[in-house]
Order: sequence, then C-alpha cells, then structure tokens
Amino acid sequence: SLVLINLKDPSDRRKLPAPANASGLVIHEGKAFVAEQARDSVSALELTTGKELWRTPVAANPRELIIAGKSLLVGSLATGALELLDPSTGAVQGSIEHGPGTPIVGGGTAKYSASVMNGKAPRALAWSSRSSTAFVASIGPNIGPNVDKMEVSMNGGVGAVELGKQPGWRRHLGFGAGVTEALALDDARGLLYASDVGLGLVRVIDAKKLATGDAGKALLQELALRPPQNFPSIRPAEDFNVKGRAGASLHSGPRALSLSADGKRLFVLERFTGTIAVIDVTRPGKAEWVEQFPVTNALTQPTRRLGQVLYFADLGRTAMSCDACHLEGHGEGVLFEKTMPLRIYRSTTVRGSRETPPYFTPASTHSMGETAKIVGARNRFHNPDPSPTEIEALTLYASLIPTLPNPFVGADGAPVPALVLPDGRTGRPLEGLKLFEGKAGCAPCHPAPQFTTDQDPATRGRFIDVGTPRFMPLREDQQNTRFEGFGTPALVGSWDVFPMLTTGLAGLSVRADGAVRVDDRFPLRAATEKYAPRHGRADLLTEAERDDLLAYVMSL
Repeated sequence: SLVLINLKDPSDRRKLPAPANASGLVIHEGKAFVAEQARDSVSALELTTGKELWRTPVAANPRELIIAGKSLLVGSLATGALELLDPSTGAVQGSIEHGPGTPIVGGGTAKYSASVMNGKAPRALAWSSRSSTAFVASIGPNIGPNVDKMEVSMNGGVGAVELGKQPGWRRHLGFGAGVTEALALDDARGLLYASDVGLGLVRVIDAKKLATGDAGKALLQELALRPPQNFPSIRPAEDFNVKGRAGASLHSGPRALSLSADGKRLFVLERFTGTIAVIDVTRPGKAEWVEQFPVTNALTQPTRRLGQVLYFADLGRTAMSCDACHLEGHGEGVLFEKTMPLRIYRSTTVRGSRETPPYFTPASTHSMGETAKIVGARNRFHNPDPSPTEIEALTLYASLIPTLPNPFVGADGAPVPALVLPDGRTGRPLEGLKLFEGKAGCAPCHPAPQFTTDQDPATRGRFIDVGTPRFMPLREDQQNTRFEGFGTPALVGSWDVFPMLTTGLAGLSVRADGAVRVDDRFPLRAATEKYAPRHGRADLLTEAERDDLLAYVMSL
C-alpha cells in the first residue's frame, strides 16, 4: 500500500493500493510514480483516488526515480540502465547506458574508458534544471576485459548525464575509494552533496564543473561524519586513519540526504547508528558538523550491527566492499571478476545463501565464515586482515540476509492455480511441479528444498557442464576461458535474479561495439529453453508445458 500522512495531523492517514515489492517512489503534480521489483515496472497512481493511470515495463530491479525536465528518469539496479518515460502516458522515451568510451575522471579506472562494457546500479539520482543534467551516484562504469587484466572495476563517484538534445553520459567523476550512496542538490547555488556509505563521508561537489567538463576540480570538500561516542567499533581506535585506511566515520552509514528549505542545513540519515546528523552548509566547500540526534536504538543486536558495518565498509580505501558487488545483499549484473580463471561472471546474490555452500564464482570457499575471512581480506588488500571478531560479525550478518518473500505465491505461501509470467503468458505452477520432477529433468541438479545439489554435503561442490555458454564473448583474448564446469545455483528466489547463468548470458548479450546490453527481460525462459536439451529437457515439453514449468520455478 501507499500511505498518505497529513503532516499537520500525523494520525490522519489514508491508504492507497500499490504494487507488490514497491522499491521507489516520487510524487509529481498529483501523481505517485511507483517502481516495483516483482514484475519490474513503473506505474502512475492518482493521489486523490488511487487509480492506476498507466504501468510500463522497465529494466530489472528499478528503484531510483526522479522527475527530470519533461521525463521520468528510472534507474535499474541490475543493468545500470537509465530509462526515460513520459510522465503523462508512461511511454518509453529512450534509454541511456554506459558503453566503451564513457569518460571517467579520477579514481583507479580512469584509464580504462575504452574497456567499459556497461553500467552499475544507479544508487541515487538528482536533477539540475539549470544545466539539464542528471547526476547519478554509483560505483562507476563497469570495466570489462582489458589489456592489463585489471579485475573488478569499483570507482565510486557521481556521473553526469545529458538529457537534452544529445542524451548520453557526459562523464563519471570517480573518487577512487568508498561507495557513493545518496545525493542532494542545491541547484540555486550549484552545489551537489553526496554521501559515501563505505567511508562515512559527505562530499561537497561543484555541480556546474561536474556538468560542464571541469570535473577534475569539482570536488570541494570531504566531511567525515561522527558516530555517537557510545557506538561500538569494528577495530581499536588506533587502526583507523593510518596506512591509508578510512577513519572511524565508516561506522555511520549515511543512507539519505535532505536539504533544509533555505539550503543552509543538510540532514544526514545515518543508517548504522540510527541517528540524524545536522551539517551547516552555509559556506560552500566549508561544511561543518553541527549536531546529531537519535532516531532509533540501533544496537539491539550489536554483533549483527557491526557485521552490517563491515559489509558496507571500505576500510582499506580500495573502493571495494561486500555491498559494492552485492548491493543490499543481492546481485548486480556482471563483473570482470576477482578470481581465477579471470573472466566475466554474474554477480551472485547473498540472499538465502547460508544453506548452499560452496561460495564465490567459481566456487572456492566452503563456508560463510571462510568467505568472510578471505573476501573480507582481499577487499581491503589485506590492509589489515580481518580479526576473528570481525569475521564472526560479518559472517553473522551475511548469513542472515534472507531471500525476499515471493510475490508470485498465495497468501499462505503455496503456489497459485495459475500465474501470469513476466512475458504475458500463463502457467500452472502445480502442473509445473510434476514436470520439474519428471519429464523436464530439472530435479536431479536442482532438488528440493533449496533446489541445488550444493545443499547436501554428499553432492556439494560439483562442477558440471550443462550446455550453457562457457564464457561471455567479449574480448576473449583478454579473458581466461578455461572451462572446468559450473556450479549449480539454487533456484529459491530465482524470480528476482537478473541476469541468469554463470556468464549472465540469459538476459544479457554483447553488441558489436563491445557494450553489454539487455537481451531478454525474462531470463528464466532463456535459461530453460535456449540451451535444452543438455540443460534440462524443455525440448520434450509442449509450449503450454514450458509455461507450467516456468510458473513453478517462479513460485520457489
């Protein structure tokens, strides 16, 4: 539901129906524009009646929305795409995506512009009517295979996007460390504020310089936030701000920013500490911390809370964190990965993974604890290695990231009699169950209850060849294409996975110019049908039976 609260009398509330799994909201001219991640769409609701005026399919996992001039700008977490919709009708006006040649200013990926293959999740959007520019917070353009074999391409920063006569990415300003999370724009003074959830900073940026091309001089200030004095620390105080590491501000977790009406105060919601910080931004580039007040008790589960800090933190200032690859515990498209054999892999979800070791791609760690130890150390470049206490906290937090409730089942959690699939066809989940365990041949590799052989120690960690693509065909000479089989992913929650297959080629494809783009909005069908008969026996099924099978998998 969408809840409307009367600010003069907060007890006066009104509920309007809204889509399941709502993930983004913006209000404009009496309408509520709502993004949802069950069927990946954006809809317009009339605020007075709740009537749905239009609904438009968009790229996978839309979240960020903003009115940008005459368009509604929508950001896709799974593809990095920015889509433009007509706010009046929902008609698609265009799509803007990173590609080879996207300019990068600053940070460790600046020299790899020619190797950009696509974008990463837009974590926040801001619109400047003065310069007709959209600002985008992200971990930067996604660098693919390159001559230096530079692996993993995080370069958290802010991008500038032209939405005028020649729409496209102007440039990405990379800070070389941290993860840019939230934005607030003072368009009148030309100041852009950006929070960094990995470092606990607020950056002050000259919006005009970022928009017009002098981006190298756009960063005016970095202000470290202050966690409350009684907030526990992931490490001793002497371990921060030494050897190039981040400061204790990383405990704050700035998740959202809001400017006062006069533009003199910036309010920062600190997710980890449960507080709001007040920043005096009266003087451009000389922002000052004023005060901090509590919103909620964030330490009812202190170890788990510290694990959350560790999940998001960039202590080593490498621009890498767990959240950088696995946004909010989920996947985020494909990456030129930090493992061997070095090639492009799908960034897998952490949700519900506690039950299905081994981990990583290809599978190389055998418990959540081993993963926290090895990956946590590599993310920091061993500066320093995680302590046993840190490993325990991070393991606890990551192991308790749950799979989201399935919106395609009934209120009791059971499959519904008939289910409309993302491509408009209809299937019968219970009939699909019979096919899954019989004629279609899915169950041997995907047995219940987690629907992977990795759930059972006796069959865990087997690499198999099921006829799916062995590597993404992008600059193969710069990838290690050695093939030793693939692990078997769990199918629980697969309704929310994009792209699919280890390579990501169920959903994505490579274009002639070296850009990776969305090829199929319903990757489950591609993964099931395109590679039969070796990957299951969908080739033995009728068209209606294939719909039934897919409806069952969507219900898991």
